[in-house]
Amino acid sequence: MDREIDRGFRNRQLIKRLLILLFVISFVVAGFVYAPRLMKASINRSRIRTARVEAGAIEATISASGTVVPEFEQVISSPINAQVKKILKRAGDGVRKGEPILELDVNESVLAVEKINQQMALKQNQQAKIKLDLQTALADLQSRWEIKNLEYKSARAATARNRNLAKQGLLSEEKLREAELQEEKAAFELKQLEQSKLNAEQSTRTQIEGLVLEMQTLEKERNEAARQLELATTKADRDGVLTWVVTEEGAIIQKGAVIARIADLNSFQVNATYSDIHAGNITAGMPASIKINDDYLQGTVASILPTVKDGTITAAITLKDKSSALLKANLRVDVLIVTDKKDRVLRIKKGPAITADGVRELFIVRGDVAVKTPVKFGIASFDNCEIVEGLYEGDEVIISDMGEYQHLQEIKLK
Repeated sequence: MDREIDRGFRNRQLIKRLLILLFVISFVVAGFVYAPRLMKASINRSRIRTARVEAGAIEATISASGTVVPEFEQVISSPINAQVKKILKRAGDGVRKGEPILELDVNESVLAVEKINQQMALKQNQQAKIKLDLQTALADLQSRWEIKNLEYKSARAATARNRNLAKQGLLSEEKLREAELQEEKAAFELKQLEQSKLNAEQSTRTQIEGLVLEMQTLEKERNEAARQLELATTKADRDGVLTWVVTEEGAIIQKGAVIARIADLNSFQVNATYSDIHAGNITAGMPASIKINDDYLQGTVASILPTVKDGTITAAITLKDKSSALLKANLRVDVLIVTDKKDRVLRIKKGPAITADGVRELFIVRGDVAVKTPVKFGIASFDNCEIVEGLYEGDEVIISDMGEYQHLQEIKLK
């Protein structure tokens, strides 16, 4: 017959099992909590990149995409309505000052010059005819004046003689009055002839002055037509390279239409485009660096276009060395526009783990261990970031992406 187990014994057994279970649970929890600390993760040094904290100057920059373009580009327009007769130079050809680029059909301009020459010849004939007519009219008036002057002198002598006769009672008052009237009439007609001479001279002078003005106007038109005729060979005004030229012989060109572009490849500038989110941060006069391969050229923001296109703004960068051998037309370059500068700060080279303006935890190399440390950043340039807090000059920092190790405080380096 079975006996019932002692109650105290059962309680002791239960307590023993509970203690064992509690110990196992505590051991597992402790393992999860302390095992990562006791068993450090490791990483091979060949898999990471590091950089040293150094002291020096740093410039806050905004990155832009740039294109090298000629600083000066001459646009040649057609001086006349014409047809392209012959293309003497092609795009990419070098040209010298005064060297023709295109030959245009100038028959219309030649006819225009000839027409103006004919008009000038007609005006000269008119001017000569007016002068001849004046000479004829003046000669006629002079003859009539001389005759009338003789009649006036005769009438005046007759009047004087009749006055003497009237005083002696040998001539009536009526006859004396008739003689005086004849004298007055002759004097009046003489004055009329003198005024006619003056009027003829003044009228002729006015006509000649009008013809002279017309001649001057025609001469200006002829000179302009001759100048346009001279320009019809479309000569280059400077040494350079043709970047564009009309490609079709026989094409009809309207007056004022662009027929060629000449670039001066001895002087360049950079057109930089950047996001419109930086519109308020960039102004004319700011310094800029142009990166070409591993070299840098210095420049200044000369002007900013007031328009926004496709979310970008364009600025013209004037270079200090405009004729550098590094510069090539249409070359794509990186542009760094400097918005702020500090002469003496702690800085570190950029990497995937380095971001500007904020706080981030980085791994600092201490011997064969990397220790996670909070670091505060300031401004950033293209290559470096400013360190505000958390690091000292000479510290070695892992700049590779360490995202998978961010839960650890330390990493062993092999």
